[in-house]
This record gives sequence, C-alpha cells and structure tokens, in this order.
Amino acid sequence: MLRQSIVVTAGALALTLGGHRLLPELGGFTPVLESLLPWLGVAVPILLVCALATRSWQVIVAALVPATVWGLMFGPTLLRSPPGGPSDLSVATLNVGATNADSADAIRSVSRGRDLVAVQELTAGGPAAKVLDDRFPHRYRIATVGLWSRFPIAEARKADIGLDWARALRAVVVTPKGRVTVYVMHLASARPGQTAQRDETLAHARKMIDRDDSEHLLLLGDLNTATTDRKRSGLVPPLSDAQQEAGTGFGFTWPASFPVTRPDHILYRGMVATRAGVERAAGSDHRAAVASLRLASQAP
Repeated sequence: MLRQSIVVTAGALALTLGGHRLLPELGGFTPVLESLLPWLGVAVPILLVCALATRSWQVIVAALVPATVWGLMFGPTLLRSPPGGPSDLSVATLNVGATNADSADAIRSVSRGRDLVAVQELTAGGPAAKVLDDRFPHRYRIATVGLWSRFPIAEARKADIGLDWARALRAVVVTPKGRVTVYVMHLASARPGQTAQRDETLAHARKMIDRDDSEHLLLLGDLNTATTDRKRSGLVPPLSDAQQEAGTGFGFTWPASFPVTRPDHILYRGMVATRAGVERAAGSDHRAAVASLRLASQAP
C-alpha cells in the first residue's frame, strides 16, 4: 500500500506541476493552486524519504519524477544571477496598506535612492504621500494610486482598467536617456472563486499595452496576479518581468510576514533589467518590489 500510494502521489504531483495550465478553474481553486505552485516542491523530499524507505528502485524512480519536473520549472529561478551592469532607472512599487500606521517609515525606506516610486492604497492626506512629496519634485496621483519621480512628468492621466473607481494611471517621465511611459495599476482583488473582475482588469491592462507604441514602457503595481498564475500570461509576454530577468529567487511579496506568492510586479518593454529584488516595508502586508533598469534603443 505504501509503494502504491507513493507512486500515485508522485504521478499526481508531477502532472499537477507540469500540466497545471490544462486544469479547469474548478470554482476558483486552480488560481489559488497556481499562486502557490512553487510550494508544491515541499512534498518532493517527503516523497523521496518515503520512497527510500521502501527500498524499491521503481518507487524511488517514481518519486524522482516530480522532483525532476519541479527542478526544470523552478531550478533556473533559484540558480539565476542578476546580470548587473549600468542602469538608468531605479524603481520601486509598494502597496503601502490603507490602514498602515507606519506608512511614512515604509515609504521612507523603500523610496531611498529611487528615481521612480509607484504606490497603491494611498490614503488622502496620509503620511506616505507627504514623505514622497518632500523627497521627489515631480508627482501624479489619482485616488489611491500615485507615481513620484525624480525626473519631470511630461503628461499624466487616469487609465481605465474597467473599474467604477480610479485605480490606475498613465504618465510619461522625461529621463536623461529618453521618455519612459509608466503605468501604475492596482488591479481588482482575486479570491478563491472570485477572479472574474480581476480577469477583466487584466484584459483592460493588456489592451492598453497593445495600443501603446511607446519605445520604453513600465508597468508597476499590485496586479493581484501571481507570477505562476495562468492569467498573467496575458501580460508576460509582450512585457518582460524584472524579477524573472534580473532577480534572485522567487521574489515573493505577500503576505509580508511570510511571503508565499508575488502579486506585485515590475514589468517593462524597451529596457534591460540589471537588478531586481524585494524589500521590507514597515507596517504593510506587502513587501516592495524593486528593480534597476537600463533603457535600450530600438533596432533600426
């Protein structure tokens, strides 16, 4: 019975890992599963120990199958080294938390040394915005989202992501190396069985990106969509992910006390990510996503 259980479990685990995109959404269960997909690897060493205890090479081989699938899927993420090199922009995005009493301390540490800072869940007249106003000469804010910049903002407006309230903006930042179009978004929340509105806002975001012909483009914010969520494939590609290109590890940002998934993203086009990572932010239930990028010229 032990041998059969190990073989069946190993097969199911390998199929779930490798074929998760083929699974039906199952009443909202699958998006949760995909958000936590890397954590299925926790079962691998347990299976291997149990397989070794059986002293059956067939069972051991079966237990190695999900280990191999997990390694192929996530091994490069754990082994990747940042490319490094010169950069033109240092950026950060943080869901500061609407009820965060320490928002000033959070944003003070996250914004240090940055050129661009995107913030979600801002409160009207809150301390986070005041700290950013003092630190950055240029800003654009609409409702609970905002962008602060060390460089001039040439134009800015609300961006429509299909919600009845404003949670996204578009701005054009004039850097010494060229103009950068920056989107800051806080997409609709995703909960088990309740992802339809999030999916609609993702579709709106993709349409905006497709219509925007800017050479250099950044999308910063809380997208409420994990890196391993199948729905994120609507944005990556055509955009690239700074954490996946230049970060180390998974870069989980939520919940801050023990991050298990990454809903916060720095996506880009027309640039090269040189470094990426995650930073703690006092009082917020998210950690900040940060990255350094170098502007790239379009090929003639």
